[in-house]
Amino acid sequence: MPDYDSAASEYGKAAVAFKNAKQFEQAKDACLREAVAHENNRAYLFQAYEQAGMMLKEMQKLPEAVQLIEKASMMYLENGTPDTAAMALERAGKLIENVDPDKAVQLYQQTANVFENEERLRQAVELLGKASRLLVRGRRFDEAALSIQKEKNIYKEIENYPTCYKKTIAQVLVHLHRNDYVAAERCVRESYSIPGFNGSEDCAALEQLLEGYDQQDQDQVSEVCNSPLFKYMDNDYAKLGLSLVVPGGGVKKKVAAPPQAQPEGAPAPAAPAEEEEDEYAGGLC
Repeated sequence: MPDYDSAASEYGKAAVAFKNAKQFEQAKDACLREAVAHENNRAYLFQAYEQAGMMLKEMQKLPEAVQLIEKASMMYLENGTPDTAAMALERAGKLIENVDPDKAVQLYQQTANVFENEERLRQAVELLGKASRLLVRGRRFDEAALSIQKEKNIYKEIENYPTCYKKTIAQVLVHLHRNDYVAAERCVRESYSIPGFNGSEDCAALEQLLEGYDQQDQDQVSEVCNSPLFKYMDNDYAKLGLSLVVPGGGVKKKVAAPPQAQPEGAPAPAAPAEEEEDEYAGGLC
């Protein structure tokens, strides 16, 4: 009967030797052969797949690397080791984040689900935060709004109320970039139920922001978004604030000043000359 354990051990040694020699293709092959030899020893089998994925990472074959690591994580889950599965998924997300952000979002959300199922809410919400920021960076605002709401719900559940305030700011900025003032206003209104929000500097700033946006006052909006409260948020949200433009070009309608009384007998002021028609008054389009 073949000694699979001994064969697996030799393939494992070969993989290390190839890795040290930076012969990553051969190292990956050795890891996969080790996995096959370990098919009766499931724990080692999963590790071998994950190691093969890391060899592909060294070869800059990131999609293929992620595929193997993801396969290993699913095996960890099936084997009843969710913590190891979550760590593998998070590792895969970090690998692919700069190459395929959409895939990274999926992996971070999967990781968050694993942690949430294990009632490890702090780890879950951290991964959701990574997914939310990537969604914002990719301007996938509808999905980002839902992801941030889920973060906020978890922070509320673990009674981290100050972070709920920050997530409300992030929500409002996302909704305004979606041109959905009603949703932004609703976020603030619903947050009044969070202990300490009403009366906080976050609440006051958001009310001022919404007022400026509704009144088409770009100066007021820019002043709020340039305040330290907004500028020192996570970079992706700070950028949303700095790039926020109110509808209508930010030009408020000026109220006409009442006519001044003229001294009795003084000549009436001359009517302003009719301005020459601007051929571009209707815009360039």
